[in-house]
Amino acid sequence: MKPKLLVSACLLGTPCRYDGKSKKNEAVCALAERFELIPVCPEVLGGLPTPRTPSERRGACVVRKDGRDVTAEYRRGAECALETARREGVLAAVLKERSPSCGSGEIYDGTFTGALTAGDGVTAELLKANGITVYGEGEQSLTELLCSVSHST
Repeated sequence: MKPKLLVSACLLGTPCRYDGKSKKNEAVCALAERFELIPVCPEVLGGLPTPRTPSERRGACVVRKDGRDVTAEYRRGAECALETARREGVLAAVLKERSPSCGSGEIYDGTFTGALTAGDGVTAELLKANGITVYGEGEQSLTELLCSVSHST
């Protein structure tokens, strides 16, 4: 039986992003050779439509570009992702970098100017707080994941 990874659905080709597109990542898809991939889109799980107005995190809140607060939807989606991770017994999560939901370590700064700041998206933050290691889809992050699994087996 393969170890399980929670994965941002957009990285696996699901068109669930704010712009109605995916961000399919072949390196993430290739993880299916060694892991069972459990796709989630916390934003959709939280009740947001696809496509949707872009959102960015501002402190503890998530705000759409038009000013509407969507924090409750992001929190609900994060809780659903955490519930899925627990139910499935995932080893870790591979999430979309810089997202207000899934970003880990660096996210957009809430000004909608493309500027980045240190921080985590709502889902990444909740998963980490509950002991689940979060990786981004970047090559270095995936290499760290594969190395950590190789050393533990």
